Amino acid sequence: MNSFNEDTDWFTPVQTSPATATGLLERPEPSEWDTTVFSITPNDVLEVLGPDADDLLASANVDVDELIRLINAETTFLPPIIIPDEVSQDRVAGTLLTERPDAPPAAMVEASRKWKKRFLKAAVAAVLVTIGGGAATAFAMDKAVTVDIDGETKTVHTYESTVGEILQDEGIAVGEHDALSPAPSAKVGDGGKISLDRGRLVKATVDGESREGWVHSVTVDEALDQLKIDDNGAWVSENRDMAVPLSGLSLQVKSQKTITLFDGANEPKQIKTTALTVDELLKEQKLTIGAEDKLEAALDLKITNGVEVHISRTGVSVVNVTESVAPPVEETKDDTLAKGEKVVVEPGEAGEVIKTYRVSTTNGKETGREELGSKVTKEAKPKKVKIGTKVTATPPVSDGGDWDRLVQCEATGNWAINTGNGYYGGLQFDKQTWDAYGGSAYAAYPHQASREQQIAIATKVRDARGGYSAWPACQAKLGLP
Repeated sequence: MNSFNEDTDWFTPVQTSPATATGLLERPEPSEWDTTVFSITPNDVLEVLGPDADDLLASANVDVDELIRLINAETTFLPPIIIPDEVSQDRVAGTLLTERPDAPPAAMVEASRKWKKRFLKAAVAAVLVTIGGGAATAFAMDKAVTVDIDGETKTVHTYESTVGEILQDEGIAVGEHDALSPAPSAKVGDGGKISLDRGRLVKATVDGESREGWVHSVTVDEALDQLKIDDNGAWVSENRDMAVPLSGLSLQVKSQKTITLFDGANEPKQIKTTALTVDELLKEQKLTIGAEDKLEAALDLKITNGVEVHISRTGVSVVNVTESVAPPVEETKDDTLAKGEKVVVEPGEAGEVIKTYRVSTTNGKETGREELGSKVTKEAKPKKVKIGTKVTATPPVSDGGDWDRLVQCEATGNWAINTGNGYYGGLQFDKQTWDAYGGSAYAAYPHQASREQQIAIATKVRDARGGYSAWPACQAKLGLP
């Protein structure tokens, strides 16, 4: 904005004359609309006095015209008027008076209205005090208003009526994001209060994502609530009780997540964490990953609520194990024993050896074992056994067909069967029966004897019992007597 003067672009304040209500400015060659723009009118005075103008003038015992005359008589110097840019540019271009001689520019009218309103309130109050009877009216125009800016208060005295006018007089600008109460157009009376809460820009990074918003004179904790950021259990980069500065604030917030950690052979564990990545989680929990271990997730994987983190632990250890050494067997042939018969002469004694192993484990389970060396600590004593070589004559076979059928039923036709159930050979003798009927003459156990030898002993059993009752199930099945 520019002020206006013939030589300096400023209107120069001059002494006014009580003879003219238009003598507010001195300028060369006044135009016809000077009196319209720059004169004090009754409406100007009534606007200053407000809705109670009639009562105020009556209490001062003065009418509007007389009050205007007194203002012109008492006013010596006037404040400078600020001329709008567009009017000043027209003045430089020589169009202000030549192209619009009869109608004042709208910008000039508005500038003059604000200019008159600025000095008239003080001028009216001064005149009312001067005439004595209007002192009470003047004091009524002067208001004490409390201005609270971000919690800091001060009292200002003003003749202005609205919030916006008072703040303008005090040089207080209201920003787009400020909170002002009451509204700029609201009237303020004596003892009134104006509250201005400056906006503060908070830029928050929540779990790596950016968001921002405007808050007012609050703490960090309250700002998080205003921005609707869930900070329950969260890590916040600033003290929650710190006031948000007028210049704004940048915050980092890491929300609390519940995750499940599977660490090797340990039981799964639920953990509450504010870590953003797996790498941060490992550092937070003071966990290290060995050269042979395996982390089943990338270190930069983002941690979210409910995620599972698995660590496979591979361990290697060296152990010494004492093991028993079976005694070696020394066999000696003996022709006095039936062929295949074995007799233990000396049982022998087991030895001992210490073996060294490298043992690998994964999550507590052994996955590999490598022998590194061994040391004998006790020598084994050999077991001595006699092996019979005596060959007995092959006994004659009678009723061979029936016996073959019976062996097929009892042992699927296998004369040398030994299942470990205590019955041996094709005819399933127990050791006691075999020995009782002379079977040991052929072999120590039935399954070691030939078909003919087993039939010879079975024939003795059949004849002694009067039939095949020693094999009841197969006897009935085969229809044997």
